[in-house]
Amino acid sequence: MQEIDRSAPAPDDWRVELIGVPAGTEVHLHLRLESVMEGVLVSGEIDAPVTGSCARCLEPIEDTISLDVQELYAYEGSTTEATSEEDEVRRIEGDFLDLEPLARDSIVLALPLAPVCTEDCAGLCADCGQRLDDLPADHAHEVVDARWAGLATKFGTPSSSPGAPGESPTTEEN
Repeated sequence: MQEIDRSAPAPDDWRVELIGVPAGTEVHLHLRLESVMEGVLVSGEIDAPVTGSCARCLEPIEDTISLDVQELYAYEGSTTEATSEEDEVRRIEGDFLDLEPLARDSIVLALPLAPVCTEDCAGLCADCGQRLDDLPADHAHEVVDARWAGLATKFGTPSSSPGAPGESPTTEEN
């Protein structure tokens, strides 16, 4: 058994649409390599910083992702290599284990497709585009009914009622 505790710079393609590992930042690998009958079992933890944008309010997000990983690297000519497809199992190439695909696959698959800054993020106001968490609780917009807009303008009354002109305007709360 051998333990590895290393950091390596992240390449630029470890991301999904809204969040990812910034290129060049340090990804920390704390792994244990164990020799087993079919190859080398790699297990341990990977830590990487992630940055992106909230899917609801577009605020910047910075966090660290910590993942437990376990992967078998098969010896050349082993039963595991012979009974599995080429892309199903990682292979040992001479005395070399390529840990980059393991780290990339683990991190990218664990990234959320719709990251949020907080679990209760309310998002953006559909009418004004402001962040709802920053607006007062009574934030509302006047709803304009286009069918009465011409008459309301002519008679000087607000053009927001879904009913007849002259009725009190309605507001829509977000």
